[in-house]
Amino acid sequence: MAKRGIQIEIPGFRNLDIQVVCSDYTGTLSLEGELIKGVKKRLRKLAKLVHIYVLTSDTRGTAKIELQRIPLNPIIVEAQKHDVEKRNYLRKKLKPKHVAVLGNGRNDRLWLREVSEAGGLAVAVDVGEGCAIEALQSADIFVCGITNALDLLLDSDRAKATLRS
Repeated sequence: MAKRGIQIEIPGFRNLDIQVVCSDYTGTLSLEGELIKGVKKRLRKLAKLVHIYVLTSDTRGTAKIELQRIPLNPIIVEAQKHDVEKRNYLRKKLKPKHVAVLGNGRNDRLWLREVSEAGGLAVAVDVGEGCAIEALQSADIFVCGITNALDLLLDSDRAKATLRS
């Protein structure tokens, strides 16, 4: 199936044309290094609509194993400044206006801000490991639980109900 994107018209906010979803792994898609229940199923559904990239510092070293057999692009961030590398990947490889980004850590704040300011959708997520205040302040929306965040993308009325004026 050809990727077709996610279009969401949000009155008083902006119209979204999401072609790519970028996510952190540790503390966003996973808890204590393990993919959270229900995430794999939702990522597979989402992959039919958009391209998915997972950029992660991979604190626990489990991302590539946990994400195998899911149609996405896992990228382990190696540079010393993970926040800058994530933002630079976004700038150089993708069009932030057409991206939804998911993250929870302080190292996610720059790409959350970049996407929000470009007109994409920046989603801060807490799965139980916490969400950095700077990530919250850089996001358009905060969601408890990654399955709720992924459902927000799979059901456009959820984002519309939360972000409209």
